[in-house]
Amino acid sequence: MVAGATTAPLSVEWDADHAVTELYREHYRPLVRLAALLVRDHATAEEVVQDSFVAMHNAWRRLRDPNKALSYLRQAVVNKARSVLRHRAVVEKHAPKALPDAPSAEHGALNMLEREAVIRALRKLPNRQREAIVLRYYGDLSEAQIADAMGISRGAVKSHTSRGISALRSVLEQTT
Repeated sequence: MVAGATTAPLSVEWDADHAVTELYREHYRPLVRLAALLVRDHATAEEVVQDSFVAMHNAWRRLRDPNKALSYLRQAVVNKARSVLRHRAVVEKHAPKALPDAPSAEHGALNMLEREAVIRALRKLPNRQREAIVLRYYGDLSEAQIADAMGISRGAVKSHTSRGISALRSVLEQTT
């Protein structure tokens, strides 16, 4: 009994409050599981069930057979879940196309620092090694194309590239 209530017959509002409280206590979790299976999202499922209980409470006076309240709740949960799914479909259909992921400012700053470190290290290399590495990794040329561009043999390209990479590695390891 509610504090301050008399032993007089229960009002219709109290019947609705009491009935909804009892239904909530006994059936809330199974109804949330049902809704979660329908909407594939636990938080949304809880909202759907809460909305269904509120709707049932508001419609309690119009409920023809209070013994079918659980059936009413299940139907309300299913209908509200359908509504959520229809809304999601419309939102997804009209959602703006996502922009490609842009790197963060930190990522850009780190890349710039790394690039500057590589450029400083390249400047320390002998000319032929620097040319071979730049043509290979920045120009994306083959060994034959590098040999032709530098006017040297493919073996010399391999030698300059190998020595240049070794020197770059050494310089970059010292800076980090």
